[in-house]
Amino acid sequence: QVTLVESGGGLVQAGDSLSLSCAASGHTFSGYGMAWFRQTPGQERVFVAGISRSGGTTNYADSVRGQVLISRDNAKNTLYLRIHSLKPEDTAVYFCAGSSDGIFYAQRPDMYDLWGQGTQVTVSS
Repeated sequence: QVTLVESGGGLVQAGDSLSLSCAASGHTFSGYGMAWFRQTPGQERVFVAGISRSGGTTNYADSVRGQVLISRDNAKNTLYLRIHSLKPEDTAVYFCAGSSDGIFYAQRPDMYDLWGQGTQVTVSS
């Protein structure tokens, strides 16, 4: 069983960049397709980006393409999300998610069977 813990969130200024991390415990991290979602109060979780088991293939939501970069280091059991040019509308709780089936392109949260607790990102204008 793998558990996920996000970190790196905080309060930043518009235009700043931020790096989020998702540390996975367990020995099977490389067997999971991984993704980042974000959620604002009262809204559904929204897909941001996904990455294949090997890290060789990535997928981005159209709304963030060019603004974010997803990566993973299987040797360190860690998933990353780098966000550039942050805007107030990027304010959300960011979650990492894993799929034991290797899914990383699905934008539906129910396609992922493993979730972290989330990390808050707040962007001030």
